[in-house]
Amino acid sequence: MREQFIEIFNEHVKREGASQLLSWLQRTDFFTAPASTRFHLAQEGGLCLHSLNVYRRLCQNPQAAAEYSPETLAVCGLLHDICKADFYAVSTRNVKNEQTGQWEKQPFYTVNDQLPYGHGEKSVYIISGFMRLSREEAMAIRWHMGGFDDSVKAGSFALSGAFEHYPLAVHLHVADLQATYLDEVRKDKFER
Repeated sequence: MREQFIEIFNEHVKREGASQLLSWLQRTDFFTAPASTRFHLAQEGGLCLHSLNVYRRLCQNPQAAAEYSPETLAVCGLLHDICKADFYAVSTRNVKNEQTGQWEKQPFYTVNDQLPYGHGEKSVYIISGFMRLSREEAMAIRWHMGGFDDSVKAGSFALSGAFEHYPLAVHLHVADLQATYLDEVRKDKFER
């Protein structure tokens, strides 16, 4: 997965600062981190796999592929969750082994947010420290969580305004939903 990500990134992302951003990513846990603590791809390498899945879904969207450059699709798809680099930590908890009746330590992921700056806006902030984003790319990455973003409050028109003025934000949000709920089977999906 790491190799695929780097290959796609190097093939399509040519703007100034891109190589420095990729070097920074390689010094973080981006390629080994989970995509979440307990939901989609809560496993080693889940974040990289999720980023590739979102990129593929974005490229498979005929309208997005026709309207946006391969570089924009790569930037948005691959980097939308860059805020999760160095975001998770591994801890342990006691879980009872049903077969032996003994308590055993089991690892699990926790959040260790060193830069509590929000989700989408943190990704935009990190990327912008290395290379420029177009306004539409920044809006797409900022709002890729749609209504699942903690900052979206009842009565707020910011999300709908972003979706209305920046169609790439809608395409990225839909690609993120498709990757999460159609491509990435949750371990607990059938345990409800």
